[in-house]
Order: sequence, then structure tokens, then C-alpha cells
Amino acid sequence: MTGPHDHQVVSTETVYTGRVITVRRDEVSMPGDTTSVRDVVEHPGAVGVVALDEQGRVLLVNQYRHPVRRRLDELPAGLLDVAGEPALETAKRELAEEAGHAADTWHVLVDTLTSSGMTDEAIRVYLARDLREVDRDVQEHEELDLTISWLPLSEAADRVLAGEIENGMAAVGLLAADRAARNGFTGLRPADAPWRSRTS
Repeated sequence: MTGPHDHQVVSTETVYTGRVITVRRDEVSMPGDTTSVRDVVEHPGAVGVVALDEQGRVLLVNQYRHPVRRRLDELPAGLLDVAGEPALETAKRELAEEAGHAADTWHVLVDTLTSSGMTDEAIRVYLARDLREVDRDVQEHEELDLTISWLPLSEAADRVLAGEIENGMAAVGLLAADRAARNGFTGLRPADAPWRSRTS
């Protein structure tokens, strides 16, 4: 019995380069001595933060998202688009910029690939606790009318299951945090844990 097929890129071309994403077209070797074309969206990756206060409430931001033409409840989050900035530092910066908070205790909550059939986008969601307020560095565009709310974690998880929180990062992060809370936050990875899909 032979092992799994070794999918090799036979040829590749960049078909689009945008502000955030790049689209490339790969011809890939397939089992059965054939090849197939795959369009791949290259993405810098992103981080999000489940920020929990001492009352077990989670901080949510609400902002307009143009591709779906409506406002969504989300986690404080941001792209890994600053060269050389570690993922944890990006998460800390985004929590301060979007939500006006810092945290003294950080753990990795969950890593996920958002849509591995068409993009290499990888996201890491952190759990941030022992919160304190800091000056919020208001940015521009959608963030100018971004709003902040607090919700009990269990209620936020229920809203995910009810289809009321649809943002993928928020859904994964809130359900993971609810599970972690039920386990007393034991077994979580340290904030600098290796990230299989990224080097930072």
C-alpha cells in the first residue's frame, strides 16, 4: 500500500494583488497522474481577543462590514500586517485601539484556518483576563463608529448557537472560551505557544 499522494505545485501565477489579499493560480499534481488548477487567496492572517472581565462578561465590538452590508458583533481583532510584529503584540494593540483595554493575563485560546479550501488565512484567538482600561486610539473608516458592549460569556455562546453572532472568529472564540470557562481555564496554551500555520 502506498502513502498519501505528494501534491506538488507544477506551476503558479499571481492573478491579482490588492491592499490586503493576493490571489494566485496554482496547477497542482493530483493522484492518478493528473493535475488540477486551484485558485488560492493569500492572506496575512489575523488575531482576535476574547477579553473577559471579573464578572465573566466578554467584550464585543460592533462595526459595519461592507462585504455583507451590515453591522456585526465581533471580537476586537486585526490583521497581522505589521512587519515583524509578533501575533501577541498585534492582539494587545488591537484590544487597546478598538476597545480601550489592556490585559495582564494572556493565553492562546484557539487557532483555526478560516476556509482552507480556498485561502491560507490563519487566525489565532487569545483569551485576555485581568483587564484594565487604557486610552483608546480611535482609528479611521469603520472604526470611527465602532461600538463596544459587554455580555455574559454564556449568553454570548448562546447567541452563537442561535445564529445571532455570525462572524467566524467570534463564533469560534466565544464557544472555545465558554468551554474553557467550564473547565476552569485549565489546560490553555501559553500566549507565546507555537503556531503551526504561522511563524509568529
